[in-house]
Amino acid sequence: MIKNRRFGLDLSPLRTSRDFRLVFIGGVVTAFGSFISYVTIPYQVAKLTDDPLMVGLIGVCELLPLLIMSFVGGALADYIDRRLLVRGSELALAAICGILLVNSLSDEPHLWLLYVAAFLTAGVAGLQRPALEAMIPRLVKPEQVPATMAVQSVGMQFAQLLGMPLAGVLLATFDLHWVYLFDLGTFVVSLICLTLVKAIPPPVAADRPSLNSVVTGLKYARSRPELLGTYLVDINAMFFGMPAALYPFLAEDLGGPKVLGLLYAAPAVGSLLATLGSGWTARVHRHGLMVLVAAGLWGVGIIGVGLSGTLWLTLFCLAFAGAADMISGLFRMIIWNQTIPDHLRGRLAGIEMLSYTTGPLLGQLRSGAMARTGLGITGAIWAGGVLCVVGTVALAAALPKLVSYNGKNGMALKKAADDEWNATAADRTTSP
Repeated sequence: MIKNRRFGLDLSPLRTSRDFRLVFIGGVVTAFGSFISYVTIPYQVAKLTDDPLMVGLIGVCELLPLLIMSFVGGALADYIDRRLLVRGSELALAAICGILLVNSLSDEPHLWLLYVAAFLTAGVAGLQRPALEAMIPRLVKPEQVPATMAVQSVGMQFAQLLGMPLAGVLLATFDLHWVYLFDLGTFVVSLICLTLVKAIPPPVAADRPSLNSVVTGLKYARSRPELLGTYLVDINAMFFGMPAALYPFLAEDLGGPKVLGLLYAAPAVGSLLATLGSGWTARVHRHGLMVLVAAGLWGVGIIGVGLSGTLWLTLFCLAFAGAADMISGLFRMIIWNQTIPDHLRGRLAGIEMLSYTTGPLLGQLRSGAMARTGLGITGAIWAGGVLCVVGTVALAAALPKLVSYNGKNGMALKKAADDEWNATAADRTTSP
């Protein structure tokens, strides 16, 4: 395999898989535009209400559809062509962006429509993400999956790193409708790329989408304490340590709208550096322990954000936190791919999505509510960081199998589950 030895990043998946290249290009371009809207919607709510809690309520609007649709999307991803599900969802997301564009052209934009758009976007994302995450391992060789995850992460980090600062510039320079129009244009590229990707049929004798199929995925997650532990650690870290709802207000004290995009993008800088230097992770086998250590360091970085008071130190702490979160994420993804059989990949991807999205969404509400108390904006940030560290230590004590998880043994259990499923495929196909 060809590697970039300077950074330790294996780029061979892009070279050897045409379909992965298409998915990667389309995903990065549409993510670039989506990160711009990710900054713009909270900014627009903050300008309309001047209330951090109202910004935090965006997360509440996104929570319910994610809770429902991630399970639906996971079950569908294990039963139908995953490419069709991803492409249809992308088209729906483009339509929602069009709604935001029309609303921004109004003389008096509707606040409620921003919440409706957040609700719909979360629901569609719940359908799309499990299919996308289950699809990508099918596009590359099995031995390339770890490298593929790292390449995917780098692409998303570049999109975030470029998109979020650009959002700040656009918001300070142009009217809102131009910002949403830019995002809408990126969907054209992603839809073309997804159309060119070959069909990805479901696994042999796939389970029909049903409540029982969802329960099967939940039972498997529960049966693997180390797997369940990765979800709980991430939810804890994001619930207490995700202060994104406060960025529009924090920016007012650090330089105004022009620095807002920098606050959103700073974690991506740290994430990018951590991913580019991720070659060392292949030599580590105590993956569960690394998940916990990195999650605790995320909390330390957020404490620094709340206490810094200056722009450069705030950005440094956010970058440090982003690097820690990326390291935790890389080891979580390795554990997921080492422990989840392919016929359950979509359903477990739905559960994974809940773990890394519900935490930030509830964290926005948590930070917005705490900011309205005597703690204020910065106090709500550093207090959340402290609670994140405390929660991580408590989970380490409660989850000894996560602490002791060794990747050398995880793959054997996954292979046994895959072999058993394939061996009984014919019986399931012919049974009434």
